[in-house]
Amino acid sequence: MNDILSGLSQGFSVAFEPMNLLFVLIGVSVGTLIGLIPGLGPVATIALLLPLTFNLEPAGAIMMLAGIYYGSMYGGRIPAILLRLPGDASAVVTTFDGYPLTQQGKAGSALGITAIGSFLGGTVAILGLSFLAPSLASVAGQISSPDMFVLAALGLLMIAFIGSGSKPKALASAAMGILVAVVGLDPNTATERLTFGSFELTAGIHIVAVAVGLFGIGEIMFNAQQGFYGGMGKTRLDRIFPSKADWIRSRMAIARASVIGFFIGIIPGGGGTISSVIAYGAERRFSKHPEQFGKGAIDGLAATETADNASSNSAFLPLLTLGVPPNPVLALIFGALLLQNITPGPALVQDHPDVFWGVIASMYVGNVILLVLNLPLIGMFVKLLKIPGRVMAPIILMVAIAGVYSVRNSMFDVLTCILFGIVGYVLRTFNFDLGPFVLGFILGPILEDHFRRSMVMSDGSFMIFFERPVPLTIMILVVVVTAWFVIDGRRKKRNLLAQVTGTEVTEVTLTSDWTSGEASSQDETAPEQVDDVQGGRGRSSS
Repeated sequence: MNDILSGLSQGFSVAFEPMNLLFVLIGVSVGTLIGLIPGLGPVATIALLLPLTFNLEPAGAIMMLAGIYYGSMYGGRIPAILLRLPGDASAVVTTFDGYPLTQQGKAGSALGITAIGSFLGGTVAILGLSFLAPSLASVAGQISSPDMFVLAALGLLMIAFIGSGSKPKALASAAMGILVAVVGLDPNTATERLTFGSFELTAGIHIVAVAVGLFGIGEIMFNAQQGFYGGMGKTRLDRIFPSKADWIRSRMAIARASVIGFFIGIIPGGGGTISSVIAYGAERRFSKHPEQFGKGAIDGLAATETADNASSNSAFLPLLTLGVPPNPVLALIFGALLLQNITPGPALVQDHPDVFWGVIASMYVGNVILLVLNLPLIGMFVKLLKIPGRVMAPIILMVAIAGVYSVRNSMFDVLTCILFGIVGYVLRTFNFDLGPFVLGFILGPILEDHFRRSMVMSDGSFMIFFERPVPLTIMILVVVVTAWFVIDGRRKKRNLLAQVTGTEVTEVTLTSDWTSGEASSQDETAPEQVDDVQGGRGRSSS
């Protein structure tokens, strides 16, 4: 306990430095504004801002990026509630009850209760992060290469299986990311791999070029095809602070969702979407009025947003202690740490305590700033929704290209970025998830490094993964999870097939019954009724 308190004391001393406070303020403000813009989201924003962190101090850079992440969770609820326009997948559940409340004239109360729930959920998650992270880091220090290899592989599989969309496409996207990460020189033998005789490719493909291309340029191209957001019309807000009745109804929902969001955020692939869905479903079961869910249940809305923000804060636990990013946003922050020559993992708390504890302490500060920003200034944020997407797109594009060039002053990086922008657009068009791609790119070198070390330790024997308790347990978990998803997928297909077959049989039966009924009714119909029908048909046809 003393170590934790002394660590937090050091962290707050770092976080309260004037420049770091400014970076936290910039991060949460930019995150809130980015969350307001439908279709942009934290992944694209952090990818665009990665070049700017290159010349910053490590602690300040990561504080800013972290602020953008959890700040965007706050901002994303505003268009979801007011316009039924979720900025990303995690805000979809927010629209279920948020938009009906807006239609009922309770938009201000909805925004207020979600701001308070987000603050409380984030605070609970940060407390859990503060007390669990040092213990987990000390345990993680005993993890060997076979353990890390299997753990990283589990992270990729969980992200592919838990995420929305096609599982094979998610796995294929992760495999493409790993393939791109292989480009360059072999770290052990210095042999060229997939360079095709290009000198520039021997240095490998830079994370900034990949991230900005996929999530910046590719997203702009995709949004241009779908049609940019046109801007919001006039919307009137009622009181911002929730009423006493709203708070009484929502307080237990916020408490439950805080715990759910914290534990879901730790799981690789969990993130805001899964935590929101689980918290919403759990609250519907606990609610005394489940019939109101989907029609403007303020406790359902509070649970959704609370879990979303709790999971975004707790997601830093596996990144800081194990060096395994649990979602695409944290993968980019992982890349930002690598740009600063800092490798996240068990040694981070010992080698860079200012970064480790500074980031955690900055979350407390950022959470308070977000509450202050999101209650009295909500009216100003709402006005920003009037800016159409076609105005923002060229500005974002120029910032993206200039940022990529500034990292290494390389036109080759700019061309690479444009190429990956086209790749990202094509993948989005065919419904591929880009998250597993960047995670595969980040985790690929980790997988390769620890796999090679494992092979050296075992003289080339794969039995090392089955003889040690940690990798064996993780591999059993992987097999169980994979089998469960396969069985569940087949069960859903059988149910769907049974429904389709049942529908066809019902249609045939109804058609048969209708035909026989029509025949019998025609036999029993009085002549004058037949004449009336025929006369009616004749009149209608004439």
